Amino acid sequence: MLRNSVIALALALALLGAAGVQAEEQKTVAITQIVEHPALDAVHQGVRDELADQDYREGDNLALLFESAQGNSAIASQIARKFVGEGPDVIVAIATPSAQTVAAAARQIPIVFSAVTDPVGARLIKDLAAPGANITGVTDMLPLEQHMDMLLKIMPGANRIGTVYNPGEANAVALVEQLENVLAGRDITLVKAAATKTSEVLGAARSLVDKVDAIYLTTDNTVISAAEAVISVGERADIPVFAADTATVTRGAIAALGFDYYDVGRQTGKMVVRILEGSKPASMPVETVEKLSLFVNPQAGERMGLTIPQDVIDDADTVVGSQQ
Repeated sequence: MLRNSVIALALALALLGAAGVQAEEQKTVAITQIVEHPALDAVHQGVRDELADQDYREGDNLALLFESAQGNSAIASQIARKFVGEGPDVIVAIATPSAQTVAAAARQIPIVFSAVTDPVGARLIKDLAAPGANITGVTDMLPLEQHMDMLLKIMPGANRIGTVYNPGEANAVALVEQLENVLAGRDITLVKAAATKTSEVLGAARSLVDKVDAIYLTTDNTVISAAEAVISVGERADIPVFAADTATVTRGAIAALGFDYYDVGRQTGKMVVRILEGSKPASMPVETVEKLSLFVNPQAGERMGLTIPQDVIDDADTVVGSQQ
């Protein structure tokens, strides 16, 4: 009887020990996203899928936390402080505003940002090659020269290009400044319209009517969240709307030469895994996205009074609305 009791006790201790090891091995990843729209949602999903593919299984050896700031910087700050209090192994910050609030709140917890256009300009890091401290990530800096080549190939007569942007978002300001320089080098005028929140995007787009030949949308989160408002103005006023991210083409823009933000998420997820397995953000250079895909939407072009050249359609990676 005593022998059976000893064996039972030994088994119980072994089970407790195994449970303790399992608890120690479980990792926690917290994901914060400034707003929910197709491009950023794709990043989020890509991170989750990459973690799963690398055997980090939610509910098993991984706990995943997620909060959206719903486009509100104050909420983003609250989320950052909440996550710091919960002490995850890694915080993933999607888009510049979320990355800035997390970087201000989390001094010790590793941070991986994603879909941040200018991490140096946003004062997240000092150098792309050697980010230092506790933060690194994936930048989606846009190849603006190539974007303008694409736009002018489709619409060679464009002399005045409009854009809607949020002057309160560092990401947006940096892109507009670069865009202005790129267009100035081509003797093309950039006409800017400000929208500090999504409810102002429609009015800003309307202010461009009769002032521009085309509208180009960057990856400004405020504007992309309300891209349909700009597209509706383009359709009513026969102003072609081009975009920087491919998801906006499926929503009604004419064309985009951009990243697949799901791939950006997968790339971000790989960096998260490296940190979970012992790498330090300070020694991990910021990564860029190299693969570009051309999306075109001929039906959107027709609605905005523009026919996309057939050679552009033939070169496209994705033709929205095509049955092929």
